Amino acid sequence: MSASRVLLFVAAVLASACVTSKVEQIRQSGRSVTMSAGESVVILGRRHRGDRETEQSFNKCVSKSLTGRKLPVYAEQSFVDAMFPWLEPRTAPMSSDALAALLDDPVIAQRVRDTGVRFMVWIDGETDKIDGGGSVSCGILPPAAACLGFGWWEKESKYEVSVWDVQTRSSVGKVSVNASGTSYLPALIIPIPLIARTEAAACDGVAGQIGELLTPPAPLAKPKI
Repeated sequence: MSASRVLLFVAAVLASACVTSKVEQIRQSGRSVTMSAGESVVILGRRHRGDRETEQSFNKCVSKSLTGRKLPVYAEQSFVDAMFPWLEPRTAPMSSDALAALLDDPVIAQRVRDTGVRFMVWIDGETDKIDGGGSVSCGILPPAAACLGFGWWEKESKYEVSVWDVQTRSSVGKVSVNASGTSYLPALIIPIPLIARTEAAACDGVAGQIGELLTPPAPLAKPKI
């Protein structure tokens, strides 16, 4: 196969390695909630061992994206440590409703207030490989090694997100996202992975919707000299 045909083949596959994403938001009020100075938001995921857990990479992605939107984010692990033992894997709530019920305990509610966290974002979901096929074989053909074949796999990222106001003990809103895409691994002498980044697309969708539900606090005025 000529070099030009190889390039055309790779370009065609690359163009098809895309992600489709659907994001939905349910808002409890008609406008966003503006945070006050000193308040923060914490991102929490399902943490039970032996059961479905939300990937830490996804939580970190959402946290980083919200920080980029000027929302003050409280580190998840620091919050878990401050709330010990209620958010440890063996005792952590398994749903947003269970998380809300946890705050009915005045001792726990006070512990949350002591951290400065006002909004708790509960993320439940995961990224799964749902299909795939093909194969790639590599071998040594003197004077060099080479690979030949074609592989593909389809992944789906599904997440449900609840935003809870600790101060008013009420729901601010909910977000759901479903991102899917197919990745390809064509190999013509060397493998060329073409990855459909479904988790990144889901992260962008979730962070964008949370950014519409919550408004960052106004910057502090600089003292006059």
